Order: sequence, then C-alpha cells, then structure tokens
Amino acid sequence: MPGVRGKRMPRAVRERQMMDAAVRTFGQRGYRAASMDEIAELAGVSKPLVYLYLNSKEELFTACIRREAAALVAAVRAGVDGAEGEPCLSADGQLWAGLTAFFTHTAEHPDGWAVLHQQARTHGEPFAAEVAAMRDELVAFVTGLIGVAARDARQDPAFTDRDLSGLAHALVGAAESLADWANQNPGVTAKEAAGMLMNFAWTGLGGLMEGRRWSR
Repeated sequence: MPGVRGKRMPRAVRERQMMDAAVRTFGQRGYRAASMDEIAELAGVSKPLVYLYLNSKEELFTACIRREAAALVAAVRAGVDGAEGEPCLSADGQLWAGLTAFFTHTAEHPDGWAVLHQQARTHGEPFAAEVAAMRDELVAFVTGLIGVAARDARQDPAFTDRDLSGLAHALVGAAESLADWANQNPGVTAKEAAGMLMNFAWTGLGGLMEGRRWSR
C-alpha cells in the first residue's frame, strides 16, 4: 500500500519503503517496463525524492539486486546455522536445512527472486555480475557443506576440490530452476521443493560419500 506523502520519517525507513516498492515493480513489471513514476507512486513519495536517494533507475535496480541477494544468502546461512544446534545433525540434514531455507525465502519473496533470477540476468552488465557474485557465495557455501560431508565419510583423496566445486554448482543450479518451477505452481511448499531436490540429488551424493561412483 502506498505510503503517506509528505510524512517525515527516518532516512533508513524511507529508503526501505522505496526499495520495497522498487523490488515489487521490477519483479512484476520487469526492468525495462518499470518506471520511476510508478515506483514513486507505490512508495508514496515524489519522483524527485527517489532520484535524491538513488541517482538513476540503473542505480536503484542495482541496489535492489544487492539487497535481495544479501537477504537470500543470509536466509540460507541462518537456516543451516540454526539446524546445527540440533543434536547429531548429519550432512544430509544440513543440506536439507539449507534447501528448505532457500525455498522458503524464494517463496516468501517472489518479487525479489524474480529480480535476481529473471530480470538481473537478462539485462547484461553490471546487473548480471551482481547476481553472479551472489551465486558464487552460495556455491562456496554449498561446497563447504559437501566437503564436510566427504571428510566425515572419510573419502579418499580422489574426491578433489574440483569435484566439490562441480557438485556444488550443479546443486545450486538445480535449486534455482526448481525455485522458479515452485513459484509458478501454487501449492508447492518449501519442504516439498526441498524434498524433491533431496530425492534427486542426495541419493547420488550419498553414494559418492560412501565411495560409490557411476560408471558406464
């Protein structure tokens, strides 16, 4: 709901109000179609005020990408960190916690996810680079989780850093695609999406942790 024009409030609150309006508009309308006028209207402020806080549409979109990316990464980390407090949490339990947090966040913030996964990636630099940085952080985090699982399973040295990185990239890519699918299919819960990916991925990862590899 648009705010009340002219009401004085702290700068941080006003910025958040404008960013919320921008994420909603960019997520639903797309970067090209979205206008600063409708963002200002939705935020309940004047367009000159939007330009005062953020100098251009490009800068506003970049700020939206950074905010939504940071929130998503923080949600995944918090999900795993919170689950680590559970007794005897297994490696697949950590992965389940991270995936559930990921799908919960993308479901609860569909406009933010659209900004990250649909809009930012299709409009070139510098937007794509911002999303790539977020993805790199997620991949690094998942690489660490898989690495811990491999060490706990006492894998031999043949399980290399390149193996870990490749598996993490594959898992993050699958999660991104599944988040799109889940958001386009009402009724799919975060736990259902996480369960689908665990069934698809962990059966194979679990075998790798035990030293079983597919061969032709």
